[in-house]
Amino acid sequence: MKHRITLIPGDGTGPEITDATVKVVEATGADIEWDEVNAGAEVYEKEGSVLPQKVLDSLNKNKIGIKGPITTPVGTGFRSVNVALRKLFNLYACVRPCKSYVGVKSKYSDIDLVVVRENTEDLYAGIEFEKGDAKTGELIDFISSKTDSKIRTDSGISIKPISVYGSERIIRFAFEYARKNARKKVTGVHKANIMKYTDGLFLEVFREVARDYPDIEAEDRIIDNMCMQLVQKPELYDVMVLPNLYGDIISDLAAGLVGGLGVAPGGNIGEEIALFEPTHGSAPKYKGQNKVNPTAMMLSAVLMLHHIGESDKADLLERAIAENIAEGRYVTYDLKEDRNDPDAVGTSEFADAIVEKINKSA
Repeated sequence: MKHRITLIPGDGTGPEITDATVKVVEATGADIEWDEVNAGAEVYEKEGSVLPQKVLDSLNKNKIGIKGPITTPVGTGFRSVNVALRKLFNLYACVRPCKSYVGVKSKYSDIDLVVVRENTEDLYAGIEFEKGDAKTGELIDFISSKTDSKIRTDSGISIKPISVYGSERIIRFAFEYARKNARKKVTGVHKANIMKYTDGLFLEVFREVARDYPDIEAEDRIIDNMCMQLVQKPELYDVMVLPNLYGDIISDLAAGLVGGLGVAPGGNIGEEIALFEPTHGSAPKYKGQNKVNPTAMMLSAVLMLHHIGESDKADLLERAIAENIAEGRYVTYDLKEDRNDPDAVGTSEFADAIVEKINKSA
């Protein structure tokens, strides 16, 4: 079966790791037709939009996409393209597996966690009021009139909506994921001891949904305790489901357990459309140097292949990636014992080594 897939190379080092990923995916024999479009800062300079309509049209048509990293300015400039895509296409579930691979430097081994993060609500979903804006002043006055809370007039404000609908949808997704992938436990993460009407709602829905899955162990943890638990005894955890902001933080923490964002894939999944991407940034200072590690995007392609029903091809690709890293010969500088090792290879050569392993296994 031919799959038409939207391909968004991104900016910075995105095009390089995208080329490497396309190369290894095609080596598996998956029948894919790539529909290449682009978004981000570099596109803005040419077209006046960070997210051109042709990107949206492509995803609406193909329903499946994979993208390289896109630079998001810190503090000023345009909002995250990633957040915009998640909101526009209602990609409510962010799935981030964090798995140990032999040959990747880490203080831990045998980690196999999956973070399921709600993508459309909560503090990080993008409802903000700027300091000094007239609407912010109106909001501060309204809050003061309705509550005992007094907010300083020189404040910026973020809104944290958490709904029953959004919570049930993501929590049920996590339990269904656990059941489909033979996982044994789902942990709901919250701060319900303090935020009783938002996180408290999330926890209440978690407990209700868990009753529908008696075959899967369910437990909950307060977010700060969860961070400590993952550092001390990560082997006790399996699938975690979290509101947006906590999910963002725990995703990076869990990635740190397995060696960093360079080996951390991600998928953003909605009811109709799914978009896969590495969880790291675009590293613009390395642009064009054929230097960066493409593993996270390649593993995102593994998730994509599973999603489109090409699990044999996905397993073939993941095995080849794991074998190449374990051998440690044809790997990028960050995967070497010594980061200054002159035998480190570039992004393209890393991909070539994986293609060779796939061909030998075929």
